[in-house]
Amino acid sequence: MADESSIILEVKSKGEFVKQINQRLDIWISEQIPDLSRSHIQKLISQGNVKINDQLCTSKKVIVQHDDRIILTIPPPVPLEIEANDIPLDILYEDDALLIINKPAGLVVHPAPGHSDGTLVNALLAHCDSLAGIGGVQRPGIVHRLDKDTTGAIMVAKTDQAYQHLQAQLQAKTARREYLGVVYGSPKTDSGKIDLPIGRHRVDRKKMAVTPVERGGKVAVTHWEVKERLGNFSMMLFRLETGRTHQIRVHSAKIGYPIVGDTIYGKGRSVGVNLNGQALHAWRLELQHPVSEELVEAIAPLPEDFLTLVEVLRRRSG
Repeated sequence: MADESSIILEVKSKGEFVKQINQRLDIWISEQIPDLSRSHIQKLISQGNVKINDQLCTSKKVIVQHDDRIILTIPPPVPLEIEANDIPLDILYEDDALLIINKPAGLVVHPAPGHSDGTLVNALLAHCDSLAGIGGVQRPGIVHRLDKDTTGAIMVAKTDQAYQHLQAQLQAKTARREYLGVVYGSPKTDSGKIDLPIGRHRVDRKKMAVTPVERGGKVAVTHWEVKERLGNFSMMLFRLETGRTHQIRVHSAKIGYPIVGDTIYGKGRSVGVNLNGQALHAWRLELQHPVSEELVEAIAPLPEDFLTLVEVLRRRSG
């Protein structure tokens, strides 16, 4: 180490290291330091944080040569301009790379204009003693989101490497995300698949809608299964193949079975149970640990109002 924020890398010219040459600079560095994502390395190069043989290099496309001496300077993570909030967290799993939270209804995931504190990110900044620079910014790596009034399991990466690994699992559809929801109605079949693209609503920009791909919609696939029929209601298991904003809520409403308690896409009528949000819960997460590569399964217990709703509907349906 040249100093606390610099790493010296040398390209050897003999033996097993010969295979390292004839590679682009960003690719070569990413193979030497797998904890940094390629995009982060490219950003460091373009910002003038790399020297080759004491000469500044700002091109990621430079080819690494025999006996090159490369110095990579990693600036300290830029602190977020938000405050840490001491908010209790229901932790389902935690280690040095990964954190899985059981999110309650009403907790917003990310700070936004007009809502700069009281979010999950604020809580995570207080909970974690240290956070690696995800993409050069000191922030928890929120790998996927849950709506404000959706409860359940949400995974958080503590390192850049973990963030990239978990994102890749979502993109490759190897991470499994299952939700439980209570819907209006009773489907004629016991299971099915909804393959309808989703995009921003053409009139109400705060809403999402089924939108043709040629009009900006993105592929969205939801698998569903009836777990219990409750008279004029059903408890359904949803498995996400993609992760579009409001995907389950939009899809279930589109096929005629909106989520109970969903005031945006649902029927909006009372069912006689005081719900804290819509009756949709991220019940189960299954993923490959980003470091050990072992299978991690997290199951988030159903919230009390969800359990009460199901019990009331059971009694009504006899």
